[in-house]
Amino acid sequence: MKMLIDLFITFAKIGAFNFGGGYAILPFIEKEIVINNGWLSPHDFIDLVALSQMTPGPISINSATFIGYRLAGLFSSAVATLGLVFPAFFIVIFVATTVKKYRTCEWMDRAFLGLRPAVIGLITASTISIGRTSIVDIKSVLIAGITAVLVFKTKLNPILVIIIAGAVGGIAYSL
Repeated sequence: MKMLIDLFITFAKIGAFNFGGGYAILPFIEKEIVINNGWLSPHDFIDLVALSQMTPGPISINSATFIGYRLAGLFSSAVATLGLVFPAFFIVIFVATTVKKYRTCEWMDRAFLGLRPAVIGLITASTISIGRTSIVDIKSVLIAGITAVLVFKTKLNPILVIIIAGAVGGIAYSL
């Protein structure tokens, strides 16, 4: 029972501060899951991010579901996911009514001007954190570089790029 309460509260905290989307919240998820609770190792967290990317849905929801399931099975995955969604549901309703009511206010525009670069900072912090654990040798540097080129220059579908990177990684690390 304590595990279920801890899962719900942890993911409710994450859900309450899930501003900027999945990548922006990754440092907070990592802190709560890896550092504060010790539910995953840093390497397992990187695997979680990869799995969450490859499955449909937002990273934060996929993370909650995966961690809950890994810790205590199907019911705890539902508890963790509900914990994540519960505060977000009320926050979205509040923000939607507030934005609608004050959409023409100058202070609202200024607030969004401040939020945009903050989200970029959070995404950058997430990239650095994940990079420290994921970039371990020349093969991983090459896979990361090739992946970036494929996404930015060729405009390949990211799902196809993930599949290609998985196949290349499987081959490269088997040799």
